[in-house]
Amino acid sequence: MAEQREMKEKNPWHRPVIICITVFIAMGVITLVAMAVVQNKPLHQKYKYGIVLDAGSSHTSVYIYEWPAEKENNTGMVRQTHACNVKGKGISSYAWNISYAGMSLRECMEEAKEKIPVWRHPETPVYLGATAGMRLLRMFNAAVSDQVLSSVERFLQTYPFLYQGARIISGQEEGAYGWITVNYLNGNFRKALTTMGALDLGGASTQITFVSKQEVESEENSMLFRLYGNDYHVYTHSFLCYGKDQALKLALAKQLQTGESQLRDPCFHPGYIEQKSLASSPCVPETRPHDSERTFTHTGTGNASLCQEVVKRIFNFTHCPWGRCSFNGVFQPPVEGQFGAFSAFYFVMNFLNLTSDSLEQSKLKMDHYCSTPWAEIKQRYPSVKQKYLAEYCFSGTYILTLLENGYNFTSENWKDIQFIKKIGDSDAGWTLGYMLNLTNMIPAEAPDEPPLPHGGYVAIMVLFSLFIFILFLLAYKLFGRPVCNANKQII
Repeated sequence: MAEQREMKEKNPWHRPVIICITVFIAMGVITLVAMAVVQNKPLHQKYKYGIVLDAGSSHTSVYIYEWPAEKENNTGMVRQTHACNVKGKGISSYAWNISYAGMSLRECMEEAKEKIPVWRHPETPVYLGATAGMRLLRMFNAAVSDQVLSSVERFLQTYPFLYQGARIISGQEEGAYGWITVNYLNGNFRKALTTMGALDLGGASTQITFVSKQEVESEENSMLFRLYGNDYHVYTHSFLCYGKDQALKLALAKQLQTGESQLRDPCFHPGYIEQKSLASSPCVPETRPHDSERTFTHTGTGNASLCQEVVKRIFNFTHCPWGRCSFNGVFQPPVEGQFGAFSAFYFVMNFLNLTSDSLEQSKLKMDHYCSTPWAEIKQRYPSVKQKYLAEYCFSGTYILTLLENGYNFTSENWKDIQFIKKIGDSDAGWTLGYMLNLTNMIPAEAPDEPPLPHGGYVAIMVLFSLFIFILFLLAYKLFGRPVCNANKQII
């Protein structure tokens, strides 16, 4: 009896000890879980940067891109953080004042210095891609185009960034990089979704790019990309001289073939009258019978239907050496799928409020707009520079004609065209695709991914820890009672 009483006196401390041990084990598990959560918590992002200059025919734009430094190869991570439009015309306009071609970029490049952290300057790549304006200048005078690029190159090298070169990109590259940009920003590559076609319109050229299910008969219009483990057979073509500015010159030249000094133009508003000269361009052959008579009186008559007939004259729809063509004998398979139309496609159609209308509605609105007197148009848009304001009737009609008669969109698939300026924070255009390609930011093969996302991993760890804790409680309840029989003899 004395031994039993002694045992009862000693037994009570066993239960608190077991409880304490269990609590400590549980606390240890919880601590491990907390450490795992903290360890896997996203850290403060450190960014890298890239600069791309789009040296177009009408102007130059400077774009700054950023991406998390530790996730350089994940799609959707690169985004545009700043855009600056260089004042004045494109670098090709400095052909006769070459030293100012580079200097014209100063204001925007100074902005880039301020926007990008100083410690990132030495590793920030700078790329300049010149497009159709410089392609035309190279056709006209290759030596001068080289001098313009050299002027730009010398200027950019004065900045503390990692200069990566200035070059004239081909029309095919321009179209392909625009297609990459649109689909990258929409996340189509990483998710292996159906891609979107790209329609680009500048001042001197226009591009169409899309994935076709049909065979691309012309090798020069075919490109193959392998992105994130998927192959994309892309049709692309760039029409030099068919940007909206050069197309206007072509249309004026066609109408001036008679040699008359008076031009009654249905593509300009009634009441519009200006003395003009048809500037020389590689796109416009000498059509005037007398070179000295360069000037003419440009009078608007404002008729969109007649304007469309004028526009059609700059296309050649009669010759096609392939199974099917767009225009000028260029192969094109039938358009299919969704398309993003950007650059001048967006700016013109947005100004005319035609971005969401059907083809028929757009034509009706253009009829009304073009027939509006010039005086009323100027009063309605007092802040728009008159040179650009006067050309919207032609530009809108040209876009409708190019898309319908040139690229063969119909009333049925017109709704598949989305006129876009930005996707998220980034401008739609070729510059992002250009940088992604040169920096190898889009891998050919799909990157390896962890078996579980961060949230799923944390949730499983928490549930598993709770499960262990419950097991400890059950173990204590079942086996935590003092066992004394085996020790009786010792006591």
